[in-house]
Amino acid sequence: MKNFPIQFVRKIVQYGFVAMIVLIGVQFTLFVNQLEEGILPTITRPPGIEGFLPISSLISFKYWLVTGIFNPIHPSGLIIFLVILATAILLKRGFCSWVCPFGLLTEYLNRLHRFIFRKDIRLPRWLDYPLRSLKYLLLFFFIWAIIIKMNPRDLDYFIYSPYNMVADIKMLHFFKDISAFALWVLAALFILSILVRNFWCRYLCPYGALLGGLSFISVFKIHRNEDTCTQCQQCTGTCPVDIKVHKTTSVISDECHACLKCVAVCPEQDTLYISAAKRSGILKPALYAVIICLLFIGGSVIGRLSGHWQTRITNYEYSFHVAHLDTPFYQHNRGQVPVYNKDAWMMMMERIKRSEKAWRKGQRLKD
Repeated sequence: MKNFPIQFVRKIVQYGFVAMIVLIGVQFTLFVNQLEEGILPTITRPPGIEGFLPISSLISFKYWLVTGIFNPIHPSGLIIFLVILATAILLKRGFCSWVCPFGLLTEYLNRLHRFIFRKDIRLPRWLDYPLRSLKYLLLFFFIWAIIIKMNPRDLDYFIYSPYNMVADIKMLHFFKDISAFALWVLAALFILSILVRNFWCRYLCPYGALLGGLSFISVFKIHRNEDTCTQCQQCTGTCPVDIKVHKTTSVISDECHACLKCVAVCPEQDTLYISAAKRSGILKPALYAVIICLLFIGGSVIGRLSGHWQTRITNYEYSFHVAHLDTPFYQHNRGQVPVYNKDAWMMMMERIKRSEKAWRKGQRLKD
């Protein structure tokens, strides 16, 4: 019974976020369906859909840093991105094991792995470590391509480009009309995730690499009291990412998802705990759950109050974009803008920029 409450609370949080994501997906699908039927949407576009545009959010993040402008195209995507970064700085990779739907899927695939093989199969170190570097190589590629290489003009061009304006719709179409190649890739990842535990999260997820790097400076970490530890090794045995918890006094590994399974399974009271410092600032698991939920709720509230939550693209403009999705104008073509409707796009971009400047000026006057 000691194990039950911590993991029960985590499951409630996980399923709560999954339910919210499903609702967002359904609402966005209905919104796009009305656009494609030529109807001016009566359904509000859910801003939360922008959480699935990490590359656009990373570009928006740099644009904000170099220009001071919180771009109005996908503002909630940047808010969600900043909140996720905050979770890593405060709570290690808690996003992966408490919020991310792929993290929840991975847990069920791990169960299937154990059902098939009757035990946890681990890759040898000589193979595991090189594979773990892959996600960091992917992360470094995005950092190099966006943070290092893109100048303010390139950032401005991408953010206000037609492709970025409909990136959320293009993402929906990717899954609705998935190609044979993409389907085979997803099937391969699914099979590999059954054969090798945590395959995507451990070896390929660049988001996980970013959060793992930030988690080194996390305020809260899992600590072990050596005086009361009996070396039963149950903590190490239950760790889903194979950290030798029984051998460390503080878990600083970039792979730690802060799932708190080790804390839950420890038979000795207060021997394993998550805290800001050893034996002080201990964070109860229930409070951990509250904090991670409040970070996302708070981000949404701040975004709404500051006017940086809803996109400034109007439904009329969305209708225009959807009507031309199949033209080369909306394809990712190495930065080349075809002549087709270029004038219309330029006028629309200038209108949105003027709207943003007017809004910012109004905010300053209010202040």
